Amino acid sequence: MIRKLVLLTAALVLAGCAQMAGMTGSAPAKTVEGVLVNQDGMTLYTFDKDAAGSGKSVCNGPCATNWPPLMAAADSSAAGDWAIITRDDGGKQWAYKGKPLYRWIKDQKPGDRTGDGFNNAWRLARP
Repeated sequence: MIRKLVLLTAALVLAGCAQMAGMTGSAPAKTVEGVLVNQDGMTLYTFDKDAAGSGKSVCNGPCATNWPPLMAAADSSAAGDWAIITRDDGGKQWAYKGKPLYRWIKDQKPGDRTGDGFNNAWRLARP
């Protein structure tokens, strides 16, 4: 009886660890000081001209050069507040709560937030 209980407990712990690893592996960003950052710690932004939930980004071409989208790998899958949208060029981009996410080309190191309020249209992405 005790052996079965130990095996059952071990199986549940392993299953929980596998589930947590899947969540961590698929999370495209994390929160640092109340702001979403990419896996390299670079600040993420939203663009006021993107309509939340539209599944579209209006930042393409030169805009996307200055505001690189947070791209999703081909095998990424959406979960919870995270969605994947298809860009005009066919690439896949992460969106949080319906808003596409971007970096700012002038942020040079983790913690830089120089794009907040740029052109009164770019905002820090917050959870």
